[in-house]
Amino acid sequence: MPSVTDLIGPAGPLEALLDQPSTGTQLKAAVVFAHPHPQFGGTMHTKAVYQGAKGLARIGCAVLRFNFRGVGRSAGEFDQGEGEKADFRAALDYMAARYPGAPLWAAGFSFGLWVALEVGAEDPRVSALIGIAPPVATSVSGHVYTFEGTLASTKPKFFVQGESDEVCPIEGMWAFYGKLQEPKELVVIDMANHLFEGQAAEVGEALEDLLMDFGNMEGPA
Repeated sequence: MPSVTDLIGPAGPLEALLDQPSTGTQLKAAVVFAHPHPQFGGTMHTKAVYQGAKGLARIGCAVLRFNFRGVGRSAGEFDQGEGEKADFRAALDYMAARYPGAPLWAAGFSFGLWVALEVGAEDPRVSALIGIAPPVATSVSGHVYTFEGTLASTKPKFFVQGESDEVCPIEGMWAFYGKLQEPKELVVIDMANHLFEGQAAEVGEALEDLLMDFGNMEGPA
């Protein structure tokens, strides 16, 4: 799993890792995977992000995980979401340049889901939106997450939700899911809490199941 040293965001260098499919594996897509809220311990090493990236790599995706500005060794400081969206756009640019012609997917967990899906819904290069534990009924420091772009998008959408999520309750997920345009799919992991503690590997397995047959492309990795 190579470190990425040339990902530059608007605030400066962004610390990143690239999970690649096995040598000779057909490349399915290039994915940017965003982590949960930086002010509540979220990083690219969060277990559900790590396992989600591994699951996507197992089905042939190249997956970029990166730390938002001000996290780990990434330059800058937290910017209430707008700067983080700019970081995500820079990461999409990086993957589009590194894997020209490959399908480009946007993925994220919680706060990172909001960033990824709202940016991905607007970016014509992005062909799939992937989310874990949407913060659809959550207010953090007075900030309520809205999903205008995601709700209006007709791009394929794939979600993984914990049944016992205490931060983003499943009732809010079902209400949100009902408002989304088709096509869409949802996997609920039994008994899982917001961080999927003790069940993070199931996130990767769920993404494998959801996306195994989606978006195949020709050519070796």
